Amino acid sequence: MRVEFDEPKCVAAGQCVMAAPDVFDQRDDDGVAIVLNDTPDAALHDQVREAAAVCPAAAIRLVEQ
Repeated sequence: MRVEFDEPKCVAAGQCVMAAPDVFDQRDDDGVAIVLNDTPDAALHDQVREAAAVCPAAAIRLVEQ
């Protein structure tokens, strides 16, 4: 799996960080999400799928490999 993130779409809700804290974080200055690991291990795939599903801005796209 590869995580693609559309930063301009991000509304800084933090849902991705709560769902997958090993893969996403938020910038301190504006709360916009950042991707810590764009190719997470298989053990994290369910969390990453949840993060993409709960993103209110649909800013996370997953490419299954």
